[in-house]
Amino acid sequence: MVKPYDKQFKLAAVQYYSEHKNLGLKGCAKNLGVSYQTLSRWKKELRESRVIHPRGSGNYSSDLAKENARLKCQLRNTEEVLDVLKKAINILGN
Repeated sequence: MVKPYDKQFKLAAVQYYSEHKNLGLKGCAKNLGVSYQTLSRWKKELRESRVIHPRGSGNYSSDLAKENARLKCQLRNTEEVLDVLKKAINILGN
């Protein structure tokens, strides 16, 4: 599951890296509790556009998009449960 990080945390993480380059990107990422790829992406976004775009499960363009994502997740979970029940019926039926 993706952890949502706010814009302020992302900016602070990139700032931390710029102040502790001796640790390297991997060392800074480990100290901050994020993956190397995540910190690298934030650094690249900030360098290219001077803006870090918010991402994560809590960032939707509208309430409709949020509800749509919730319903898709619910449908996926329901389908998984149904598959498990079908397998159980086949096993118990034999």
